[in-house]
Amino acid sequence: MLSVSFSPLIPVYALWVIVAVAVLLAVLALLSRGPVALIRAVALALVVLALANPSLVQEEREKVKDVVAVVIDRSTSQTLGDRQPMTEQVRAELQRRFGSLADVEPRYIEADDGAGDDGTRLFAALSNGLADVPPDRLAGVIFVTDGVVHDIPPSIESLGFRAPLHALITGRPDERDRQIKLLEAPRFGIVGRDQTIRAVVMERGGTGSAFVTVRRDGQEFARQQVRSDTPFSIDVRVEHGGANVIELEVEGLPDELTLANNRAVIPIEGIREKLRVLLVSGEPHPGERTWRNLLKSDANVDLVHFTILRPPEKQDGTPINELSLIAFPTRELFQQKIKDFDLIIFDRYANQSVLPPSYFENIVRYVRDGGAVLVAAGPEFASYGSLAQTRLAPIIPGAPSGRIVEEPYKARITDTGNRHPVTRELPGSETQPPAWGEWLRIIGAQVQSGSALMSGANDLPLLVLRREEKGRVALLLSDHAWLWARGYNDGGPHLDLLRRLAHWLMKEPALEEEALRASAAGRTIRIERQTMKETTDPVTLTAPGGTQSNVELAETKPGVFTAQVDSAELGLHTLRSGDLIAFVSIGPANPRELTDVFSNTDALRPIVEATGGSVRRVAMEGDRGITVPRILAVRSGTRLSGGDWIGIRPSESAVIRGVSILPLALGFLGLVLLVGATLIAWIAEGRRRA
Repeated sequence: MLSVSFSPLIPVYALWVIVAVAVLLAVLALLSRGPVALIRAVALALVVLALANPSLVQEEREKVKDVVAVVIDRSTSQTLGDRQPMTEQVRAELQRRFGSLADVEPRYIEADDGAGDDGTRLFAALSNGLADVPPDRLAGVIFVTDGVVHDIPPSIESLGFRAPLHALITGRPDERDRQIKLLEAPRFGIVGRDQTIRAVVMERGGTGSAFVTVRRDGQEFARQQVRSDTPFSIDVRVEHGGANVIELEVEGLPDELTLANNRAVIPIEGIREKLRVLLVSGEPHPGERTWRNLLKSDANVDLVHFTILRPPEKQDGTPINELSLIAFPTRELFQQKIKDFDLIIFDRYANQSVLPPSYFENIVRYVRDGGAVLVAAGPEFASYGSLAQTRLAPIIPGAPSGRIVEEPYKARITDTGNRHPVTRELPGSETQPPAWGEWLRIIGAQVQSGSALMSGANDLPLLVLRREEKGRVALLLSDHAWLWARGYNDGGPHLDLLRRLAHWLMKEPALEEEALRASAAGRTIRIERQTMKETTDPVTLTAPGGTQSNVELAETKPGVFTAQVDSAELGLHTLRSGDLIAFVSIGPANPRELTDVFSNTDALRPIVEATGGSVRRVAMEGDRGITVPRILAVRSGTRLSGGDWIGIRPSESAVIRGVSILPLALGFLGLVLLVGATLIAWIAEGRRRA
């Protein structure tokens, strides 16, 4: 390519001043001397041209291929129905057709789900994929997508290029789907009270009504028919503290796009207004203050404490009006309001005829209906007044042997205790013998039911836990836990032990012996299975799309089995292990990709048509095949698409391989021109004077 360039020998502003002066002199000469002055004007022009330093430039150009960007949508919504195989067919056909275009370089760009809940970001992927391509090399852009795009720019000016944009839409116009959408979902609730959940079932191509199944912690408790697109309400009872997992599931449609949005899960955190604890001390003793301080230190515990100072059989003739003791309200506590308590603790309590047999029967019913009892035993447990000799005996996990051992010993955690959340990894238990102080007394007993988590002198059971129907019972066979609190022989973890024990009795979810938990970090699911068994079965993992897989777990510490698994799908995943169920969400609980799942041609149409491109489906209703338009290079005209074709606009871009420069105003040629023009002007003007 030949062209002329200028490299002035003086500053540009000075050159323009000289040009102006030369023009003025030329005009004056013409006015005063007539046509003969034209030769002088030519000479002046040659001088100015010499100062401008013109050159002939010869460029060696090499044509480069035009770039056509093909953006492949790999978002979650593209996995629905038959969109994924449809996408692969379109890509294969585009590769074949671009192979016949010699001057076109196709660039394939994969677009995954955006970070967090950003949805499908095709334009961001396009910008990143073309970062090294000059805009004038871009001949066209082709999107292979379902039309569910979440980063469409507001105007064509935001694109940064002028090439035509075409969208090939996967999916079909007759798609069907049904989903459930939460309108109101409480995050917290008071234990024992109802919470209201409002939701709506939305559908396209459905029947107008559907059955919704409601589950709590994996167990179905309600099923009702609701009308589509009409909000409905469901009342659910918050049964326990911690997470109450409520699951709403609407029945699916035949051949619907996905079942991943047919279910909504609401974890309602159960909160107790106050944990009410009744502490009954049979007599004053050093450990009584330990229990009281422990329970009073928890602001969420409402403690009612009575100490039996004057048993009924003590009759010394003191007038009633001279006694300052408060009468023990046995009828109110153990008959009228017993169900108001979350835990009853008998601390060194002996049967002193304070509680009649019928009240012990009330306590048994209270436990079997879901209550909790802790027996902190002292020497009285081995005597004739033992609680094991009352009607409370059927729920007490151990029977006294009548033996009381009074010698120093270090409490030890049993093999069962090493697997139980109450005593596992108790501070100080990591060494043998344990790094804590000694206790001085233990009450001999024979375990009849339940699990012994700790043992004492002569391997006698020290702490025994038992489940009794819906309730729980614990038996602590020593009254010397207070020695740890007082720092005797360096003390011990009395707060950890007693607090865990109390919270296990009150059904703290984190202390359950059998539990399944799951958490997510990015797309990695971490599974934890707590069990008292030596082995555990694989966990069944159900992805949002309905596919199931079995995950093998490995024991990482006694009683805890874990595993990690990566998921390719966004949305809610379900994990099951026997009767246990857990949920974990990859990404947001209700991702944008699964909120609007229908393929459409309308969202991209404005921006596409503004570039001169087109939007079209590759498959129509009832047609099992796909249709990919022809690709044509359009060099002139404004039409860039037709019934069966889409156009790209060649850019004529080239790479300069070499440059040759020939100066025109310097050297011999410039000298000849200047000298020649001067001689001609001198001769012409000389003849005119002659």
